[in-house]
Amino acid sequence: MRGEVVGINSQIYSRSGGFMGISFAIPIDEAMRVSEQLRASGRVTRGRIGVQIAEVTREVAESIGLGKPQGALVRSVEAGSPAEKAGVEAGDIITRFEGRAIEKASDLPRQVGNTKPGTRSAITVFRRGQNRDLNITIAELEPEQTARRPAARSSEAPKAAGTVQALGLTVVDLTEAQKRELKVKRGVRVEAAADAGARAGLREGDVILSVGNVEINNVREFESAVGKADRNRPVNMLIQRGDLVQFVLVRPNR
Repeated sequence: MRGEVVGINSQIYSRSGGFMGISFAIPIDEAMRVSEQLRASGRVTRGRIGVQIAEVTREVAESIGLGKPQGALVRSVEAGSPAEKAGVEAGDIITRFEGRAIEKASDLPRQVGNTKPGTRSAITVFRRGQNRDLNITIAELEPEQTARRPAARSSEAPKAAGTVQALGLTVVDLTEAQKRELKVKRGVRVEAAADAGARAGLREGDVILSVGNVEINNVREFESAVGKADRNRPVNMLIQRGDLVQFVLVRPNR
């Protein structure tokens, strides 16, 4: 049996404060990369693309045609970031980076972080039922910046409203001022959520961007998309809440 270093202890979780507990370690290949950078330049650099991500659940994967839970769901794209410049959109699922599959969301930060800033890399995203190949230039990870103060709410009145009884949702068109404030190009705003919509977690102020794999621009398109959905299966919606997007599965009232 040959002893080899596989990791370097970094911290421990212990109820007693002693050495017994759950230990966390830095993988040795990551430690070696850091060591090499420190010897070569005296500093450590890591890549970034400017997205916030989340896991893709099995139910969501099946409902959008992805097949199996894989990839990293893009919940938001930082303005002016490499991701925005490359055409990545909130709601995309990044499934490959430089030809390597992203099996779970945590794979993406590790692969991007280990890429030299300035490298032009290829990524594959799953968007509304189709795979798209994009090229992205990796930037250098910098210290976190102070969060921006949210913009004041617009008093401009909505243009149109509609209610979908089967989902318990009342939605209204977004005004141009609201789109600018929320930094969205499309969608309808939830005015009220009851029954199926409320059970799914939807609430007033959410913006519904798509139903299934269909983009939503106004109330009429929302009602049409919901009307064509299979009432025997959950209706998949991509929504924006605050600065982040997420998928929500709404099970229609019977």
